[in-house]
Amino acid sequence: MKSDRQGILKHIGRTPLVPLERIARGLSVPVLVKCEHMNPGGSIKDRIALAIVEDAEARGVLRAGMTMIEATAGNTGVGLALVAAARGYGLVCVMPEKMSADKRAALAALGARVIITPNAPPSSPDNFRSVARRMAEESGWFLTDQFNNPANVRVHEETTGAEILEQTGGRVGAFVAGAGTGGTITGVGRRLKSAFPGVRVVLADPLGSALADWVETGRLGADGAYAVEGIGGSEAPANLHRDVIDAAERVSDEESFAMVRRLVREEGLLVGGSAGTNVVAALRVAARGDLDGPVVTVLPDAWDRYRAKPWMQGWAT
Repeated sequence: MKSDRQGILKHIGRTPLVPLERIARGLSVPVLVKCEHMNPGGSIKDRIALAIVEDAEARGVLRAGMTMIEATAGNTGVGLALVAAARGYGLVCVMPEKMSADKRAALAALGARVIITPNAPPSSPDNFRSVARRMAEESGWFLTDQFNNPANVRVHEETTGAEILEQTGGRVGAFVAGAGTGGTITGVGRRLKSAFPGVRVVLADPLGSALADWVETGRLGADGAYAVEGIGGSEAPANLHRDVIDAAERVSDEESFAMVRRLVREEGLLVGGSAGTNVVAALRVAARGDLDGPVVTVLPDAWDRYRAKPWMQGWAT
């Protein structure tokens, strides 16, 4: 991947790792959160957006003036829009209707063409990933393909995981994260285990997602509804590697959104719903007290993506 990053792109990554001073008080090990919402585009997905584009440029499959297309819950789209603006590419984002109006508006404001699809299962031709793949083939666009692109896992192994090792002095008891594409938990987990084999890697999964059962048994669980965006799913993406993961924690929407409010009001961390899921799971892991080092998790995105959602609207009352 290129090293000559210019402008805003050179500020992707190197995010702070901070302790939860109030919420995790009294636990036997610290809970540390990596502030990925402080990336330029407001989410952890800035990392994979830049990595995927640089990898495609290096392989010669993405060239000046081309259009990129991605199936996204919103955050990867924002990251790709930043890179597209800096590098001169067009961008089309395909999103399921479940995703917040704030994300749609942000993508449109950044110059992306936004296509909204029904909340269809992966087997359906109307599923957002199926639509993006079909449009790429029909129009000759470059499919960035975050769910399958190995550059996704690689950038988290080379940057996010390496940063965590540096920031903790190499002492980590457990790493906890949700899985959307699977790149974060796979890449970070792989890097941490290569340096410290005793580290536990735990999936934080929304209640209603099929992935926790898959981690525990190798078989997908029942597909249910949940409101947390960007993590969980009814099938395991190619970038989610089960051999890296030791356990799973299931977290309800209510627990996730209540924790987001606490993170904002008690820690000053302006984060979105999946951060709540990750922190609830991380606190459970830390409370068991059988770890040799802190529990680390990620805060994947910022709260400005969710202000129109009912769970945040209620905060003002």
